[in-house]
Amino acid sequence: MEFWNMIIKIIFSLQITSGILGNVSLLIYYLVYYIKPTLKPTDLILMHIMASNVLIVLSTGVPNTLAAFGLKKFLNYFGCTLVLYIQRVGRSVSISITCFLSVFQAITIIHKESCLKDQKVKAANCIGCSIFLLWALSIFINFIFLVYILVKRNSKNMTRTRDFEYCSTRVNDNISDSLYVALVVCPEIFFSVLIAWSSGTMIMILYRHKQRVQHIHSSPVSRRISPESRATRKILVLVCTFLAFYTLSSVLQGCISLLYNHNWWLLTINRLTSLCFPSFGPFILMRHYSFMPRLSLI
Repeated sequence: MEFWNMIIKIIFSLQITSGILGNVSLLIYYLVYYIKPTLKPTDLILMHIMASNVLIVLSTGVPNTLAAFGLKKFLNYFGCTLVLYIQRVGRSVSISITCFLSVFQAITIIHKESCLKDQKVKAANCIGCSIFLLWALSIFINFIFLVYILVKRNSKNMTRTRDFEYCSTRVNDNISDSLYVALVVCPEIFFSVLIAWSSGTMIMILYRHKQRVQHIHSSPVSRRISPESRATRKILVLVCTFLAFYTLSSVLQGCISLLYNHNWWLLTINRLTSLCFPSFGPFILMRHYSFMPRLSLI
């Protein structure tokens, strides 16, 4: 058990270090080099993804790492509820804006395949308002859940305590469970399905385009991998990584919510998987959008 505790401490430390360095480096990169009128629409979306990832890493990774190193129950009830609120806001914003990025990319590609040539311009113009709306909805929806938990903390219906090691809260209220499913779980499922659909659409369009120009790529002049194949691989890596980590995290959180006796391994794996995409996602995005060479100064 001591061996596994040491491994978990190392993994948590690596996740926090990589998550903070990766996300903050990209934020600094955008703030220093890209705050100008030529800021690309995708860059603006990525800035907000990085900001939400920082929230997740700080609110989830730091408390779990301190608990893994032996600092237990250092948050009171209000602090615990506030940390959980920040976690949920960061997670909701990360999922929703990643979905928005995937849909925007699909619109950009469809623009080249259809006669609706003004769709890309319209999408670029409404990006700022859409991102602001996603942040506002995530903050407001999770704030409703936060207020309900604080108001009902002394209720007799809250009969079970959920231990997070760094703090604990009282749960098992039917209304709070229904609110969580309706306001948090259902939107996450919808956004995940939308991400899968938009990514599948992009891959299909790129595949059809590749088939139309197959005679060019198969000629002796062009020996390299086609741009369509490279773009398809990047999209697949990004969406599969995102969906895999967040789907696994959602399933584990559902199991924890339904089970009364929480297994130590189940709780630990859930905490580790919830940090995977926020911690390692920036490095996937660096490769996906090919701006790694421009980060040499940072």
